[in-house]
Amino acid sequence: MNQLKDKIAIITGVSRLKGIGAAICKELAETGYHIFFTYWTEYDKEMPWSIKLDEPSKLKEELMQRGVKVSSMELDLTEEDAPERLLINVVEKLGYPDILINNAAYSTNNDFSNLTAEELDKHYKVNVRATTLLSSLFAQRFDKKSGGRIVNITSGQFQGPMPGELAYATTKGAVDALTITLAAELAPLGITVNAINPGPTDTGWMTKEIKTQLKPMFPFGRIGEPKDAAKIIKFLVSDEADWITGQVIHSEGGFKR
Repeated sequence: MNQLKDKIAIITGVSRLKGIGAAICKELAETGYHIFFTYWTEYDKEMPWSIKLDEPSKLKEELMQRGVKVSSMELDLTEEDAPERLLINVVEKLGYPDILINNAAYSTNNDFSNLTAEELDKHYKVNVRATTLLSSLFAQRFDKKSGGRIVNITSGQFQGPMPGELAYATTKGAVDALTITLAAELAPLGITVNAINPGPTDTGWMTKEIKTQLKPMFPFGRIGEPKDAAKIIKFLVSDEADWITGQVIHSEGGFKR
């Protein structure tokens, strides 16, 4: 445990208390990692699930009660210099990070009939560009002999089609490709790179009808919860997972499409 006390984790996209990002923060803080998380309330306010503006501050208070250092910043990852500003802020507040969890995502409903260049670009800037540049900067400045961890969040784009989410599926599919190639490039630096597909997860966006439709598709008889994804990520960033890299892990409770 005392070895973990010195490790610092970045988790992007942590605006909502019910989200996967918040669950990751809680799981890692409980284990002893110092936490730096980003949030973007303007995006979540526009989404159907919305957000209370004090949710990031409430999460920060809860994490600090676990006895670890916690810092955060509001960050629009569509901005070109966002990855650079984020890393500078983390180093100033906590020190150089050991772990990067690319959890932030941009997602709206669209298909071939109404997709616009502007909407596709918004998905690309967050899901592909920010993830790629932040991972690259993290690795360029990683000055330790081993123990670096990058975990990307995907959504099973190659498990089956996602009608109505054309831009999201396209850009998140690129994250799978990024994971495999970046893992090969960063292994000599002692950094593992993996991706997690948590499957349909109840983070507050599911209606009663959606839950009724999805539940029979899970052989365990329940829908995925944010903590399910957080637990597998806790393992992937641990020392026990130092021989696992370049993998896209479908941790979705046997979900059958």
